[in-house]
Amino acid sequence: MNDGIVVVGAGGHAKVILSAAMECGLRISFIIDDDEAKWGKEIFGIKVKGPISAYKNSNYSAIVAIGDNETRKKMVDNLIHFEWITIIHPHAYVHKSAIIGKGTVIFAGAVIQPDVIIGTHCIINTGSTVDHDCRIGNFVHVAPGVNIAGGVTIGEGSFLGIGSKVIIGKRIGEWTVVGAGSVVAQDIPSKVLSLGVPAKIKKQIKKEL
Repeated sequence: MNDGIVVVGAGGHAKVILSAAMECGLRISFIIDDDEAKWGKEIFGIKVKGPISAYKNSNYSAIVAIGDNETRKKMVDNLIHFEWITIIHPHAYVHKSAIIGKGTVIFAGAVIQPDVIIGTHCIINTGSTVDHDCRIGNFVHVAPGVNIAGGVTIGEGSFLGIGSKVIIGKRIGEWTVVGAGSVVAQDIPSKVLSLGVPAKIKKQIKKEL
């Protein structure tokens, strides 16, 4: 096992992942990315290497720094030997009864209340809140400033846009997108785009997963 953390992805999301990891006192070994133009460059003093396929048989401790849920899942599925870590920013609040899956990152200002279960490889972004007894599936991305009331269930791979809200007890299916600023006041099925106040289904989303 490598003695430092490897960050997978060198895009914009890598900057906030690196920042959170460093705030936690984690040592970053290097970043890997498939964009050859980024190889040899640095982010916060951490060198970018590649291609990712050169490392797929390694057993590094790692975190995926890719904001897109589908791309993040494909990367995790491909890097089967990596040991995924969880990062919780020191300025986030996570109740001791909450369960946080491997590969998930909880950013500064986020609040995770009692008896919440968050799956693997999720993003709980800056200043978002997840109230009591929520169930968040794997590969979910909760954007900055989202408020999720108690008892909400969110299926795998769904994305909640910046500033959106989910009313108590509602269910959101898998691989669904809730647009920025929307308010989910009724259950929403899988693989749809939902927008507005209250959020209404605008179209189906095709996913090959």
